[in-house]
Amino acid sequence: MSQYDRLLFAGDPHGNFNALITAVHKHRPEAVVMLGDYDLEQPLETYLAEILDLTQVWWIAGNHDFETPCKYHNLFHSALAHKSLHLKVTEVAGLRIAGLGGIFLGRVWYPPQVPKWRNKQEYLEHQAAHIKNADMSLKYRSAIWHDEFEALRSLKADILVTHEAPGSHRHGFAVIGELAAAMGVKHIFHGHLHENYTRIIKQHIHVFGVANRTVTNLRGQIVSDIKACHDLSY
Repeated sequence: MSQYDRLLFAGDPHGNFNALITAVHKHRPEAVVMLGDYDLEQPLETYLAEILDLTQVWWIAGNHDFETPCKYHNLFHSALAHKSLHLKVTEVAGLRIAGLGGIFLGRVWYPPQVPKWRNKQEYLEHQAAHIKNADMSLKYRSAIWHDEFEALRSLKADILVTHEAPGSHRHGFAVIGELAAAMGVKHIFHGHLHENYTRIIKQHIHVFGVANRTVTNLRGQIVSDIKACHDLSY
């Protein structure tokens, strides 16, 4: 196994995990990190059963994972729920990985605009009583909240994995690159936009976009993909 294949990154599978399963059987990585948008009709472990004894599986959530109660439950209440990297730094395959799942949502915070709500508590306190006493909707749970995002700045990591893209992509957000620089990150891997590409941004941070149903290694090299897939809905 190449040192660059010890950790693999999987782009949005949208219900098809064949590329990831193939990559694990071929390269036997220490761990894999999935970048969101699973579209789960069954619990996550059901799809990955044949590789769970071969490697560690870590993940962040994408916007599709909050679309329905079923998709949400099959991820956040799966047997792999504790493998979320969201809003923390975890040592994986000898590297410190920080995770940021979800998306920027106009009704919460859409950089570079000022946040509409500083935090979830402020949002809930301004809702009608019947909303205030209920669980937060899945749409709002999918959002990146300003206070949680800012809290990551005090942490240090080698790699930042996100669903949203940094400013390296035409549909990305400069604040993600700024966060990575503050954390001392050298590499960013993201999904969501269904494109494979490599860029270098400020502070010499290497950004790797990982396309849907594609798996890359630590150098951003494709190690497995499903070329027949042309789904561009994000």
